[in-house]
Amino acid sequence: MKTDHVAKGSVDESTGIKQRFQLLGRALVRYKYFYLMMLPGVLYYIIYHYIPMGGLMIAFQKYSLSKGIFGSDWVGFDNFRTVFTSPDFPDLIRNTLLISMYRILFNMIPDVLLALILNEIRLQWFKRIIQTVTYGPYFLSWIIVYGLVFSFLAPDAGLISTWWRDNTGETLNLLTDKDWFRPILILTDIWKSTGYGAIIYLAALATINNELYEAAVVDGAGRWRQMWHITLPGIREVFILLLILRIGHILDAGFEQVYIFLNARVYEVGDIIDTWVFRRGIESLDFSVASAVGFFKSVIGFLLVVAANKVSKKLGGSGIW
Repeated sequence: MKTDHVAKGSVDESTGIKQRFQLLGRALVRYKYFYLMMLPGVLYYIIYHYIPMGGLMIAFQKYSLSKGIFGSDWVGFDNFRTVFTSPDFPDLIRNTLLISMYRILFNMIPDVLLALILNEIRLQWFKRIIQTVTYGPYFLSWIIVYGLVFSFLAPDAGLISTWWRDNTGETLNLLTDKDWFRPILILTDIWKSTGYGAIIYLAALATINNELYEAAVVDGAGRWRQMWHITLPGIREVFILLLILRIGHILDAGFEQVYIFLNARVYEVGDIIDTWVFRRGIESLDFSVASAVGFFKSVIGFLLVVAANKVSKKLGGSGIW
């Protein structure tokens, strides 16, 4: 009796697997053109994101350019010990986390505020002008942004520095001031990326049903009430999604910007994990230690995304998956 039950279960399981493959085959035939359109993107991620992950094995090797990946000696977790026991590691972690947290706290709110302001503008030509002006800096490289900042804050020739010296008699040197390094990073990042972030929220605002606003007007709700009860809940899911993604990249404090703005006098507050890895991996050719740090960052980022996603679902959000 028991044997018959087990045999019947095996047959049912094999039948179910066969049916699933049949459904998959039908779906592939039915939506073949959609899958063909998706194929270039899939190939891009496979070639440039998944295949290179095999190179992470050098994090467990004493990698040598002459010997290559398969000829280098295995050292286990020695590279990770080198990173974690480095006297610079505590400062690197602290600086990276602080700068990343500042980016999350002070960069997401301006995106939302700009989107809400643009959403309330009824003159379309004026709205387009504001969008163009605020979105334009996003296309500038950080080298150009630093050049603009330098033209204003250069100790001897900057516009603001010169004005300050002429009126107070004191020398203003904000670019090498440890107290001003992080605020300058955040302010320039806000100026550069707020327009792009606002466009994402504007797309979310466009999906809100206008009938909700019409019903609110009938009930006597003003602009502020409509914004609080309709607009903000309408973009909540997008805000949470972007927040989860940013938390996943909390150990990426913006290498390009920090590296360009960094100088010897602000290393104490500005040197982050990525700049240290660049010096160690590229300038010193210690690729194994650099890969170990990259592996460590990837694991931490993955765990943070999973944790943030679970918290989001418990608080009533939809999360990423």
